[in-house]
Amino acid sequence: MEIVIAKQEHLEIINRIANDTWPHTFGSILSKDQISYMLDWMYNPDALMRQTIELGHHFILASENGDYFGYASYELNYKQQTKTKIHKIYILPGSQGKGIGLLLMNYIENAALQAKNISLSLNVNKDNSAVIFYQRVGFEITGREDIDIGDGFIMEDIVMVKQIG
Repeated sequence: MEIVIAKQEHLEIINRIANDTWPHTFGSILSKDQISYMLDWMYNPDALMRQTIELGHHFILASENGDYFGYASYELNYKQQTKTKIHKIYILPGSQGKGIGLLLMNYIENAALQAKNISLSLNVNKDNSAVIFYQRVGFEITGREDIDIGDGFIMEDIVMVKQIG
């Protein structure tokens, strides 16, 4: 398994993985309407281009023999701080539990250390079972954040941080 730095031609693959992953990940947590709204809001081609070009998000993919199994996005020096924000990390349902999430996390942590960042942070839905994975790899719960994303939908998140430097 290798990490591929996403380019414009990979954005369609990221969109496909998101659409394959989200119903499995959030089907028992969020309404179908909210899942559909959020997928369009974050993963339509214009949104992905904006995240990479305007917002400085770095997308990476886990790949093996030309197949893609997951992706992550992160932002170094988040809000001009020595912190790396992990915005997204999703693994295809059939590929979870095989070390792909850890591979992506290790890549991001190394990139953060090279940028002289001292912590990683992320938000995760309060009911997402991934909280256990994040705790296992060294993240601690530091707070909660409810984010109004429009159209009557709220993201109810746990904020997690991992000190790295």
